[in-house]
Amino acid sequence: MIFPDEPAIGLPFAILPGHSSGGRLERVLRAGEFAVTSELAPPDSANADDVYQRARVFDGYVDAINATDGSGANCHMSSVAVCALLARVGYAPIMQISCRDKNRIAIQGDILGAAAMGVCNMLSLSGDGVQAGDHPQSKPVFDLDSLSLLEIARSMRDESRFQSGRKLTLAPKVFLGAAENPTVPPLEHRALRLAKKIAAGAQFIQTQYVYDLERMATFMRSVEDLGLFGKVFILMGVGPFKTAKGAEWMRNNVPGMHVPDALIKRLAGASDQALEGRNICIELMQQAREMKGISGVHVMAYRQEESVADMVDRSGILKGRVPWYPTRDQISERNA
Repeated sequence: MIFPDEPAIGLPFAILPGHSSGGRLERVLRAGEFAVTSELAPPDSANADDVYQRARVFDGYVDAINATDGSGANCHMSSVAVCALLARVGYAPIMQISCRDKNRIAIQGDILGAAAMGVCNMLSLSGDGVQAGDHPQSKPVFDLDSLSLLEIARSMRDESRFQSGRKLTLAPKVFLGAAENPTVPPLEHRALRLAKKIAAGAQFIQTQYVYDLERMATFMRSVEDLGLFGKVFILMGVGPFKTAKGAEWMRNNVPGMHVPDALIKRLAGASDQALEGRNICIELMQQAREMKGISGVHVMAYRQEESVADMVDRSGILKGRVPWYPTRDQISERNA
């Protein structure tokens, strides 16, 4: 199946019936294909080629690329800038928006600006606390949370207005996403939280890391019981560990991380722990593809981005489908 490229900047483009954007990610998901997304860590640089070098490792293996927005409350190139650069040469970027750093005036301006530059996907996040990052003295904003941000973005798109009520000349045509953490307590409330995000406007969900498939299956049964199947596309978050020690550190120090003892024991017993970590990630991808209600995977391979293509390839989850890769003209443009 062939999915058209993202629209050229500044040009009109067709939105298929039942779609809210002209983006490739939405077309892949609505066509019933199993989608693959991944994350690009923005550079500490003003060089556009640093962005393109980081994106190249995903060519032909992922349907869309997230540009993180001050992940971990650390400062990097902005998500809107990374997304604009990626869109310019044909990638399908997902702009993350953290409520931590901007008020609703700035956020609405970023949504319009990104859409004008061809960005078709947006992920709403509350954001990590500033105390976790490299500027703990900065002042958090949190004018909005992930739910109110979704509601505002949906109103901008569907009602062509700012939250103030002032009309837009041209509404941003965006595919709206949110995050969810289905495997950490309070487990019984996770599906209810998802329902609230769907009601606020979320059309796709990228979960946090999932390493416990029993808990994920329980979450999905709750999602089904609430009648939410068919109302949102859920992409299960996966990622490789390099070492058992690293997995244990993340479990103990990263809020919202659940890593079963059995997984750490398996890593610790491997002769090549990094390879075993990738093998575990591949198995999780394969099992996600067979789980009812899962529409794709979101591969988060921090500082292991070069391993994503190999893991996707070895997993077989694309079943012969080849996601977008750049043309010669696009390669020339990004190398210019």
